[in-house]
Amino acid sequence: MASPLSWADLVNLVAAKVATLEGPQATSLYVMAGDHGVDMAVLELALLEAGVPVLSLPTFFTQDQIDHALSACGLEGENAHLPQPAPSPLPHGTARVTFTSGSTGRPKGVCLSAPHMLAVAGAVVGTVGHAHAGRHCAVLPPGILLETVAGYFATMIAGGTYVCPPQADIGLGDPFRPDFGLMVDQIAKLRITSLILVPEYLAGLVAALEASGRALPDLTLVAVGGARVSVDLLGRASALGLPVRQGYGLTECASVVSLEEESEEVTGSAGRPLGHVRASIAADGEIILEGDAFLGTIGEPRVSGPLATGDIGRIDDKGRLWIEGRKSALIVTSFGRNVSPEWLENVLLAQRGVAQAMVHGEGKPQPEALLVAAHPDADLAGAVFAANATLPAYARIASWREVSPFTPTNGLLTGHGRIRRKAIAQVWLARMPAFFDELEAFTWRDRLRFLAIPQVKAGLAGTITRRAYIDYLTQAYHHVRHTVPLMREARAGLLKRPRLVRALDGYIDEETGHEEWILADIAAAGGNADAVRAGRANTATAAMVDHAYAAISAGNPVSFFGMVYVLESVSVALAQRGASAVAANLGLPPEAFTYLTSHGALDQDHMTFFAGLVNGLDDEVDRAAIVTMARDMFGLFGAVFASIALEDDHVRA
Repeated sequence: MASPLSWADLVNLVAAKVATLEGPQATSLYVMAGDHGVDMAVLELALLEAGVPVLSLPTFFTQDQIDHALSACGLEGENAHLPQPAPSPLPHGTARVTFTSGSTGRPKGVCLSAPHMLAVAGAVVGTVGHAHAGRHCAVLPPGILLETVAGYFATMIAGGTYVCPPQADIGLGDPFRPDFGLMVDQIAKLRITSLILVPEYLAGLVAALEASGRALPDLTLVAVGGARVSVDLLGRASALGLPVRQGYGLTECASVVSLEEESEEVTGSAGRPLGHVRASIAADGEIILEGDAFLGTIGEPRVSGPLATGDIGRIDDKGRLWIEGRKSALIVTSFGRNVSPEWLENVLLAQRGVAQAMVHGEGKPQPEALLVAAHPDADLAGAVFAANATLPAYARIASWREVSPFTPTNGLLTGHGRIRRKAIAQVWLARMPAFFDELEAFTWRDRLRFLAIPQVKAGLAGTITRRAYIDYLTQAYHHVRHTVPLMREARAGLLKRPRLVRALDGYIDEETGHEEWILADIAAAGGNADAVRAGRANTATAAMVDHAYAAISAGNPVSFFGMVYVLESVSVALAQRGASAVAANLGLPPEAFTYLTSHGALDQDHMTFFAGLVNGLDDEVDRAAIVTMARDMFGLFGAVFASIALEDDHVRA
């Protein structure tokens, strides 16, 4: 992390930055997209002070969403770092344009004023109190409005310390597959007193604390928003001493609308509205807000008047706001019953085995569900049974299907942790799912087992020794040198299938020589590349390679693509999360990570190609062979990692 700044340092740096922003560009849009850090924090305040409107792009946006946002603002991709005038006029007074992820992949640009954002930040401080202005840590991904306003701006107003480490440093190198053990370590090490989380992060933090028996006594406030939190999770957090306070907000209201008070006698509400806004409930149950609100969207100023939120809720006799679901998501069963899917999803998510859930069933006798397992041994049938035991007959889940995770990467989850119902329905309900999606679902538990292996976790976190890294590269060499021979073996058995032969020819061209990259990395890391070349694979690596040859030659050659799926998807994760973490921890040069970084970048493209390739396979025998090989390979490749000796103090459980 960068050296801390004093308040005087911050004032001077902001003033110097403001001076560079003066001139004609001060009225143009400035694109902010990058990781957390001191430089970004200084820039944020300087832009606010200089009156330069900001386009904030979350790091998890897909390229399509980025292109859409830039296009709407009149920015070309190659010039995205430069201030440019927007083609559509921004509402007068716009200080920030935030593209919400929303329920579709085409986000809308919400325009907010500086007085509005600062009023919300001040209201947060007024509700929470200056006593909590200790050390706030930015955990949510960069570009999230909630963290900017209620975290950063509120901390500055309250006179606290804003801790903004790069995402990888706190276990969020991939924000949608976090390392919560590392997160716990860093929160404790940095003596953090407050956090803002989405429910998914709270669930992971709670699970990590429960598993380790640790506590985080320095925390005085853990605000949770973005989606509803189950009462069960709130209870588990409370039992661990986590001071969780649930809130409710909208981008159009500059994030926070309401927040629980410190000592509520009941749990589960979103608290009382803050002083800058008033809430009421329409006849149909929709939450209506009055007070400060957004200026409009790009090219479309807002019509004055109350804001219809689209959320269903109630206000109790104590003035607390309870969120019960989305108005547009209501399910009407064939019995004429109106059912909020969020209500049922909340009940399902209270079960330990359920990581994600989407309830559907419009026009059907009873609701149905898509479920994602939380751990390899999750009993989803038991979870549904337990959930149904608490529900009225008309709302019980009649059937369910296990699916792969909903993430922003696959377009099925927003950055705030909200599921994209239409997109999920298009993948899993509107038609027969594509085989690649089914493959992801069939192997999800195997992937979870693989990711739970201590050596894998240590590698992704970067907490390994140089010796362990060289040992990993050694075994990588001994299986990667078989990649092209295995491809040729598969090709020989598929000569009557030209589409697959062409695909294998392309793979062979790209993969040839990659084992030499590994030997170069070993040398750069201080290992003996010649000894590795002359050596032999260990038992686990030899078993993995032998199994692949046997499956191709004695079984179905198409099964080879199951191995491709596992090795390439794992290499992407290792490249995105592991390489930089290991490099930072060991101080090795970039030349020691050629295989991981280059191969990872290639495999991201390969996975897109792979999905299209296997989606064209209609034969159930071929599909079954790929699934079987993929499941076998997760186990065998996991055994390769498990064979690497690590000292206990270098493995983070």
